[in-house]
Amino acid sequence: MEKINLTLLTDFYELTMANGYLKNGLKDKVVYFDMFFRRVPDNAGFAIMAGLEQLIDYLKNFKFNEEDIEYLREKGFSEEFLQYLKDFKFSCDVWAMPEGTPIFPNEPIVIVRGPVIEAQLVETIILIAINHQSLIATKANRIVRAAQGRGVMEFGSRRAQGCDGAIFGARAAYIGGCIGTSCTIAEKEFGIPAIGTMAHSWIQMFPSELEAFRAYAKTYPDNCTLLVDTYNVLKSGVPNAIKVFREEIVPRGFRPKGIRIDSGDIAYLSKKARRMLDDAGFEDCKIVASNSLDEFVIRDLLIQGAQVDLFGVGERLITSKSEPVFGGVYKLAAVEEEGGIIPKIKLSENVGKITNPGVKQVWRLFDNECNKAIADVITMVDETIDESKPYELFDPEFTWKRKTVTNFTAKKLLTRIFDKGTCVYESPKLTDIRKYCEEQIDTLWEEVKRFENPHKYYVDLSKSLWDMKEKLLKEYNKGHI
Repeated sequence: MEKINLTLLTDFYELTMANGYLKNGLKDKVVYFDMFFRRVPDNAGFAIMAGLEQLIDYLKNFKFNEEDIEYLREKGFSEEFLQYLKDFKFSCDVWAMPEGTPIFPNEPIVIVRGPVIEAQLVETIILIAINHQSLIATKANRIVRAAQGRGVMEFGSRRAQGCDGAIFGARAAYIGGCIGTSCTIAEKEFGIPAIGTMAHSWIQMFPSELEAFRAYAKTYPDNCTLLVDTYNVLKSGVPNAIKVFREEIVPRGFRPKGIRIDSGDIAYLSKKARRMLDDAGFEDCKIVASNSLDEFVIRDLLIQGAQVDLFGVGERLITSKSEPVFGGVYKLAAVEEEGGIIPKIKLSENVGKITNPGVKQVWRLFDNECNKAIADVITMVDETIDESKPYELFDPEFTWKRKTVTNFTAKKLLTRIFDKGTCVYESPKLTDIRKYCEEQIDTLWEEVKRFENPHKYYVDLSKSLWDMKEKLLKEYNKGHI
């Protein structure tokens, strides 16, 4: 796609703070910021990391052009600050979790280290890239799991919030497990299979439904799926489809691909349609269902015995309609001073908003007997978890809840993406990300994957990190901060 300069796609206070840092001699102060989120949308058990490839692209092209500088001049920024921006070159270190990784609240999924102005200015673009695609990938995966092995197609472009919502939403939905998209440009840009047949307008353009079906079958005999609900699914749609399959598809040496039902009682209609197709000798003809579907509707349809082979899901997927916000935040975690690193903590009367200080790594512990994930542990960056020894986990809020694990493998989740502003990470192919996502979700217990009241997957702190956090909290209570 044509690249546009998105450097000013930032909250204005990032610029006012950057100017203030410059004025106060802080521009070279090295800091660490964490991106994390506090709760999973839909009160689900886990989310899915997505959007990293677009974030990398944004950061590679992060610079202020002459138009940006002139605009900021008109906003009253000083010439000293404008000169700084004119010479700006991204030089931060960035670590992140790979796309497709199951992620959980309060653990850093992106870490940025670098001069405070740079680290501050990239906040908005980091949150945009990761929040949006992680939201859609997470919702898509819920829908895919509800379909129980049946294909799910992303059909939401026309209901997406803008062009990027459609294009990158299709990408995220594919990571989450969808088999294709109605968004043609998503195939051109990302290789996601573009899927689609006809709208009701095609049927209406012909004197009769039968003639509409016949014309389509003659045009696409090798890929013929007919929309059967324009007038009446069982009285005309399916009978006309069968007639055309017999007269136009089979004589040309092909088999019909399917029928699509886009309205009505899909459970009832699909069961009746399945019997009609089977009786006509078209047992291999697929039934596609669409029309305001989500994971709960799909689950109920299958419980009711719906004979659906493929689902087309639109607005409730591409907008994550049930909860359309992924609440990722970006918080200061540490500042480098001569002789060491000073951890920083954000306090709040809301306990859930108290941050985890310091420079960190995230580990995922896997049970060697079943390869299931046991828990995640956030540690200090220089800590290691010795797999040869028992390791004690404890709930950071209810510290009396403890568990000692043995026979496990500990895997680091954060990987370096940028080294002093140079990208050192090669994004995998999208098909590989999708496969990795599926494999990693398979390591989660079924109880964590429940749609309602899922089992809580624990994200614990190491003893060293917990001690440091407690020390900072006690210092605050004594009035030392």
